[in-house]
Amino acid sequence: MDLSLKGKTALVCGSTQGIGLATAVELALLGATCILLARNEDRLKAVLPTLATGEGQQHRYEVADFSDMAQVTAVAAKIAASGPVHILINNTGGPAGGPVIEANTTAFTAAFSQHLLCNQVLAQALVPGMIQARFGRIINIISTSVKTPIKNLGVSNTTRWAVAAWSKTLATELAPHGITVNNVLPGSTSTARLEGLFNSSAVTRNVSREVVEAEWLKEIPMQRFGEAKEIAALAAFLASPAAGYITGTSTAVDGGKTPVM
Repeated sequence: MDLSLKGKTALVCGSTQGIGLATAVELALLGATCILLARNEDRLKAVLPTLATGEGQQHRYEVADFSDMAQVTAVAAKIAASGPVHILINNTGGPAGGPVIEANTTAFTAAFSQHLLCNQVLAQALVPGMIQARFGRIINIISTSVKTPIKNLGVSNTTRWAVAAWSKTLATELAPHGITVNNVLPGSTSTARLEGLFNSSAVTRNVSREVVEAEWLKEIPMQRFGEAKEIAALAAFLASPAAGYITGTSTAVDGGKTPVM
């Protein structure tokens, strides 16, 4: 099985913590040169020297806040001008929880901009280089909510479905160029995002954080939360030459929780 990413360049969004960081680590281990993209420059500087360089990679970073579309657009153009990026990992923190009926329209606007629109800007900037290089992988870290909505995550559920539809459409359009587009759907994964959801739910319901955690855990057949590196493992495989005939998919990594095919 050909998993080598030697000679390939990957742009990894949200790569200073959680799933984004774990994905950058895995891609570097497979030989890819990583461009880290996040809003916190201090964290980017700290992460950069931890990535593997066994294939002579020279990793680098760029700073952008996904709430600032102009900034993301400028950085995307800068990266594209520096040479082809073969792998794009779209990964952005999810919106705050809460029932969809209570969500302000500005919450939807912000979420769509940070997820769908930023994905579009990055893809438009980088796909020409992928076509020229005859190798392209676009991998979106989304959520199992594209299979079945998650309670109390109204804005997130809506936004993730939009990204999934965009991804499926893009996969069809880019397939003739040999570029694949796939979605990785993390279930409940031990990250800062999950901790935040536990805490906010506990406050809203006036129960302990431990009660909320136990309820979530009970719904997972494997009876444990996922680890970021387990999500990253699928993303790394989908980025590899071995996954060249896989496109337009949405695959859950959730310990068996999602109740649909």
